[in-house]
Amino acid sequence: MHKLKLDELNRVSVDEFKKQKKLPLTIVLDNVRSMHNVGSIFRTSDAFAVEKIVLCGITGQPPHREIEKTALGATQSVEWVHFDTTLEAITSLRADGLTIIALEQANNSINLDDYSPVAYKNYALVFGNEVNGVSEDVMDNIDACIEIPQFGTKHSFNIVVSAGIVLWDFYVKLSKA
Repeated sequence: MHKLKLDELNRVSVDEFKKQKKLPLTIVLDNVRSMHNVGSIFRTSDAFAVEKIVLCGITGQPPHREIEKTALGATQSVEWVHFDTTLEAITSLRADGLTIIALEQANNSINLDDYSPVAYKNYALVFGNEVNGVSEDVMDNIDACIEIPQFGTKHSFNIVVSAGIVLWDFYVKLSKA
């Protein structure tokens, strides 16, 4: 066994990426403070070929040196837009037919293991601020809430870890649908 070299990875070009079929997911970042987290979300979204990233409120926007440090160019491949508020963003996404799902610890949340996305639907996954989570006005306007089960003392994942877990889960479930 050997590690694959860069030329053995069969990477697509940015143009090929933009034309390829996407996972029917839009990532919504609700006032995410860390530029490194934003960049890592871009990179993770590129890896899973998500439709788009929606940056809301104070969430940093490309081009920005700190975002690029972790995005490694994914800001060029993944489509993105900015809204002044997350509520405006989810209102627009819902009008476009997306199901709005928050990733949050909340009453009546659905365990990620128990959530079954439907293959013909498009979803917007809302990830919240690193300290305050998904804002209350957004929580009042979602279609569902998913919670990642946790078993330690912190009950808190970094936003990028959460995104990776949820995107993988949706990828696996939608691939089997």
